[in-house]
Amino acid sequence: MTNTYINPPSLFSSQQYGFSQVVATQGGTTIYLSGQTAWDAQQDIGDPHDLGVQTQRTLHNIELAVQAAGGTRNDVVSIRVYIVGDHIHHNQPVSEALRQFFHAERLPTSTFIGVTALANPDFLIEIEAIAVVNSTNSGEM
Repeated sequence: MTNTYINPPSLFSSQQYGFSQVVATQGGTTIYLSGQTAWDAQQDIGDPHDLGVQTQRTLHNIELAVQAAGGTRNDVVSIRVYIVGDHIHHNQPVSEALRQFFHAERLPTSTFIGVTALANPDFLIEIEAIAVVNSTNSGEM
């Protein structure tokens, strides 16, 4: 049971943006996460105007969700990032948060999608995730 992270030289270097071009998995248990936002358990969002803070809080929620299913952040193999409005064109805080959150050798695949709105008017970002929990990569860094 393994995950293989592939960044072929024939594609652009995506690691600087916080993601891999391809992740191939074999074996393990697949976990699908609903879109996560910056809300905590009490539905507090923190700063409704700071994309970087919301991204960090959202990634923290992804980690909590994956842990609830028996995995770790290292098991996340793919994310879909929804970013509201003009923030899609100023997404440096998102890339920075991804590079800080994920191990440099285990960057998930990623798609950034610009949207006009999310479920709550204070949400600037929502991230869906897929994780594959293997006995060989869970918990490693």
